[in-house]
Amino acid sequence: MDVRQAARRIRLGERLGAPTRTGRRLTAVSPVTVDLNADLGEGFGVWRLGDDDAMLELVTSANVACGFHAGDPAGLATVCRAAARRGVRIGAQVSYRDLAGFGRRYIDMAADDLTADVIYQIGALQALAAAAGSTVSYVKPHGALYNTIVHDEGQAAAVAAAVRAVDPGLPVLGLAGSAFFSAADALGLRTVAEAFADRAYQPDGQLVSRREPGAVLDDAEVIAARVSSMVGRGTVEAVDGTTIPITAESVCVHGDSPGAVRSATAVRARLAADGVVVKSFI
Repeated sequence: MDVRQAARRIRLGERLGAPTRTGRRLTAVSPVTVDLNADLGEGFGVWRLGDDDAMLELVTSANVACGFHAGDPAGLATVCRAAARRGVRIGAQVSYRDLAGFGRRYIDMAADDLTADVIYQIGALQALAAAAGSTVSYVKPHGALYNTIVHDEGQAAAVAAAVRAVDPGLPVLGLAGSAFFSAADALGLRTVAEAFADRAYQPDGQLVSRREPGAVLDDAEVIAARVSSMVGRGTVEAVDGTTIPITAESVCVHGDSPGAVRSATAVRARLAADGVVVKSFI
């Protein structure tokens, strides 16, 4: 029995735990929960990207840039303070050192160098979060690094090693079944499977490249319906029209996507209608 069926019986005057007219006892059903995250703090100096304040009213986790793909110290401090005021969890969104390319270009680098870069970024954001009265609660790779460590075992191990070196208790967000998750599991890190509300998927479960048309979705109602399927049924429609399985403990709405606030609002409304509780995975 799902939550809506249980609620319907309660409205008919039947109490959970009491016999029904058929003689069966109803048992309490825990509501489905999911985290909603967004990439924030991605402006730089006078240049602003997205509406961080509006998104912080809608998400439960904020993937805050760490200065390598976007973000300057003053701006990141502002986002950390705003997240802390709202009780939104702060995550370190670590990246290749690629400001000009917004972290969306692959960099071939030695494992030790990548590990050091990730440690540096987590440490910088930890200081800003602490100054804001909060803390870094998880780590999520960004852009090209995120996609690379789906398959690249060397770089996946380097990122996982960095997280463990800083704090073995920090969970990591990523793609279920990825090399990154295998490396994280091997080091005893908690893995949290992420799905993307506003991105198109290939039939193999990977994201469609941003270079391809239709890779980024902008219809708020379509996005909300896809998230409903991801969370409620564990499936999503791929670009070829097939239905593929997906694991979604946390759902990302990109803060820099067109209409991000509108999309996140529609997602929250649809999940509420489905009886899903939106809460942090921490």
